[in-house]
Amino acid sequence: MAGHSKWANIKFRKERQDAKKGKVFTKIIKEVTVAARIGGGDIDANPRLRKAVLQAKQNNMPMANIENAIKKGTGELPGVVYEEVTYEGYGPAGVAIYILTQTDNRNRTVGEIRHILSKNGGNLGENGSVAWIFDRKGLILIPAEGLDEDELMLMAIDAGAEDLKTEGDFYEVYTPYDELDSVKTALEENDIPVEKAELTFIPQNTISLEGKQAEQMLRLMDSLEDNDDVQDVFANFDIDETVMEQLGA
Repeated sequence: MAGHSKWANIKFRKERQDAKKGKVFTKIIKEVTVAARIGGGDIDANPRLRKAVLQAKQNNMPMANIENAIKKGTGELPGVVYEEVTYEGYGPAGVAIYILTQTDNRNRTVGEIRHILSKNGGNLGENGSVAWIFDRKGLILIPAEGLDEDELMLMAIDAGAEDLKTEGDFYEVYTPYDELDSVKTALEENDIPVEKAELTFIPQNTISLEGKQAEQMLRLMDSLEDNDDVQDVFANFDIDETVMEQLGA
């Protein structure tokens, strides 16, 4: 859990840096399109689309781009059809890796992921090989400054959250995956600033890495997340905090 949590915060800081460079636009557009295709174009009736649109706005994406992505998802406009494909594999020392992608070409995507894994001491596994290691949860990041942990814990639990942890400058609120939206709304109604809310996969156990294997694992995670088709990556590694901070610097 420690490795997962630390990586999640490093990744969050990197996402904010990437947003300034416009690097996240492609992935957000895919998510908006897929969310609209699966659940319809009504933001009020589609929680997944609502979160994707909010993320797009937070990254200063023009409203015209968002609207076009929704229309492409619902079929009102022609466009590339993306499908969600999950890949499972292993990293250095047998670390379990769960990869979520959105792609218009399965053959291209699986080839690129296989290459990234093999180049960094890993390999692609069969469907179901590592999924059982992860529990699907909701994760809400809240800036810790000015908030009392005990008071926030009580408020979050009352709203339906399962747990709260402190990680660096943030509180991490964990919820059942189908109650993420309701807990987020309840916290915001109590004037709690929500920095980010997303679905995540929490490992039931972790594998400790150090030295070359730790560096290799972090390069692997970076390479996977830099791929345009990869929406998110989850893994059950635990790496010393100092090494993790060097990556996030």
